[in-house]
Amino acid sequence: MTRTVEMPPVDRLRRRSGGKIVAGVCGGIADHLGVDVFRVRVVFVALAALAGAGVAAYALLWFFCPTGTDAQAPSRRERRQAQGLLVIGVVVLLLNGFVAASTPASTLLALIVVLGGAALVWREVDVTGFSNRSGVVTWLRLAAGAFLVVGGLVVLVAAPDTAFAGLNPTLLAVLGTLVGTLLLTIPLWMRMWRTLNTERAARIRNEEREVIASHLHDSVLQTLALIQKRADQPDVVAQLARRQERELRQWLLGDEARRRESLAAAIAAISAEVEDTYGVEVETVTVGDVTLEELRDKTVADGLQALVAAAREAMVNAAKHSGVDKIDVYCETDADRVEVFVRDRGKGFDPDAVDDDRQGISKSITARMERVGGSARITAKPGRGTNVALELPRGPHRATAGPEADSQPTKEDS
Repeated sequence: MTRTVEMPPVDRLRRRSGGKIVAGVCGGIADHLGVDVFRVRVVFVALAALAGAGVAAYALLWFFCPTGTDAQAPSRRERRQAQGLLVIGVVVLLLNGFVAASTPASTLLALIVVLGGAALVWREVDVTGFSNRSGVVTWLRLAAGAFLVVGGLVVLVAAPDTAFAGLNPTLLAVLGTLVGTLLLTIPLWMRMWRTLNTERAARIRNEEREVIASHLHDSVLQTLALIQKRADQPDVVAQLARRQERELRQWLLGDEARRRESLAAAIAAISAEVEDTYGVEVETVTVGDVTLEELRDKTVADGLQALVAAAREAMVNAAKHSGVDKIDVYCETDADRVEVFVRDRGKGFDPDAVDDDRQGISKSITARMERVGGSARITAKPGRGTNVALELPRGPHRATAGPEADSQPTKEDS
């Protein structure tokens, strides 16, 4: 039986939507970490003094973090605290620029104006979406933000005491235009990128639903129709249900290990074959598996082929002669050996009382395993069922043996 473990959903960082002051970054971090939002804002103000690291971090988080779904507006007290910290952050950034650099005051003020205008435009686009239904106030704010960005850039590139003085005016005009356009359109590009990702995710989900619907129509629904027609035959209904359960489980979990590439897949395949042929339930459990490197070794491949054939013969014997409706198969692969156990709780038999001309066990199971360096042990008692234990050495413990000549199961009885 296969057990599926569900992974918990990833808790992503999201900015506040209704409870934002500027962009909701500090509030989103506070909600994600479970701390007071005031402390987060103080940390960003303190980081603003480190060459503007707090401002850069805030802008990056604003750019990459999606908005949340909260609708509760911040309280008056929280809003006043945030606005006071915002003013302190601007002052700290200016003082840090005056002290740490020899840049003229006009340049720093122009840079602050540019950043403030860009923040105003970003916030309005983030809140309203820049749609045709935006009000007059929104358009005025957008125009004011654009004016601040353009005016600040003009001061930066045209003032005689700036670091750009002396450069080619045409080149400065082009660079200023590009920078201004980039600052003003970043939120639009970001919104477009998120919209494309949302549409792509929706398209992938739709394709997955179509694949699932097609598979259910071709397999599960047809099996249910057959079950309705055979409702008066419980044995056939049970067999159809088991077959459909096995196919659906393989499809859901992925049938990556094919019969010729995996011992576990080969055991599962012959179990399903015996189950479908003889109408008994075969409960198969596999632990571990061989590697592809081992399967490339012809001696190992021949030994595993013999093991699978012997296991199939044991299953067939149990299905034909035990008189039970269920057979248990257990396959375990460890570093030293590969073991397969086939057990039924049926009628059983006395191994010593088997006639000499009935050679299904001796040839199809025991001799087959011995030819490849393995062994077979059959434990059976009348009325107590039968247990067939197959063992094949693995790795350095493997014995050298010839190839398995008879890969087809014989039709001898146990």
